[in-house]
Amino acid sequence: MGAPKVEHRVRFSVRARVIDGMARWVARPVLSLWPLTPTALRAAPLLELVAGLRKAPAGTRTELLRIAGFVAEWVKADGVAPGLADPAGGAVLYFHGGAFIGGGIGTHRRCVSAFSRTSRKPVLSVAYRQYPATHLAGSVRDGVFAYRWLLAHGYPAERIVLAGDSAGGYLSFCVALDAVAAGLPAPAGIVGISPLLDWDCTERSTHANLRRDAYVPGRRLQALYRLVAPLAGPVDPALSPVNRELAGLPPVLLQVAASEVLRCDAEVMVRRLAAAGVDATLQIWAGQVHAFPVLAGLLPEAMAALIEAGAFVQRVTSQPRRAVTGLTVPVETAGPTEPPESGAGTPPEMDATA
Repeated sequence: MGAPKVEHRVRFSVRARVIDGMARWVARPVLSLWPLTPTALRAAPLLELVAGLRKAPAGTRTELLRIAGFVAEWVKADGVAPGLADPAGGAVLYFHGGAFIGGGIGTHRRCVSAFSRTSRKPVLSVAYRQYPATHLAGSVRDGVFAYRWLLAHGYPAERIVLAGDSAGGYLSFCVALDAVAAGLPAPAGIVGISPLLDWDCTERSTHANLRRDAYVPGRRLQALYRLVAPLAGPVDPALSPVNRELAGLPPVLLQVAASEVLRCDAEVMVRRLAAAGVDATLQIWAGQVHAFPVLAGLLPEAMAALIEAGAFVQRVTSQPRRAVTGLTVPVETAGPTEPPESGAGTPPEMDATA
């Protein structure tokens, strides 16, 4: 058992102050009042539709893939993996945020491109199915399927890092845990950016950041759970990664804003990872908003955080493999019907367009 590794980044820019103010006076009030109902959420995909119209950053190459019932996009920054694909070099598997109801490949393309550049790896950005197309368990299954797809196409597990922000950070942990429980090799590492890791809001409700968060209305997270969880009812502890059996997970990097409400989740997780003997580091960035690295190109601290995340990817994909044993998968209750998964060794059908 080791002590948690917690690092503080205390300097922040004037631009960060401006973005914090905009989030506090515009975004948070809207998110606090917007109804979490199927009718009201019909507008959620509009942001992704608009974002998808933007061109990729200069020098970035993208390739759209269809994998089973969802799509994904290869994103390669200028100078990364030129020429024919070489799976032996590894990849980052990225899951976007958006509370399981919005966001997508387009909203996160600039962040993913910057991450490709800092990690020197191609990034497979996954447009996993979200509510109302599926529930939480279906989103997780899509993530595991994407990981299986990489393995089946020759990408070594010890050269794959799972990463994501907010809801995508949740998926990064669930996919790693479920994949290993299913007998697949563990990835080389996990990067969680402002990850949602605990659906039980008891501890979070007493955290000082519940009211300090400039963006996320923390009191609405329970309502979000009731919307996207497989079945309505009491919170299932097994759906929270902090409650899973963590021993044997690969190295983990967590990045959070100092004043965000999900800092609580990251603090709990880094303590439990350390207690389980997992190499885990929590970075707490002052003056930032929830999932601030997504603002790459707008915010200097976003790029600084992605540089550190990229260095983490390079480190864990170049070190010897660590054995993973003893992980278990939570028992799922009956949920909506999902497409069948293919085996780990059989690549699913894929259509690819540039």
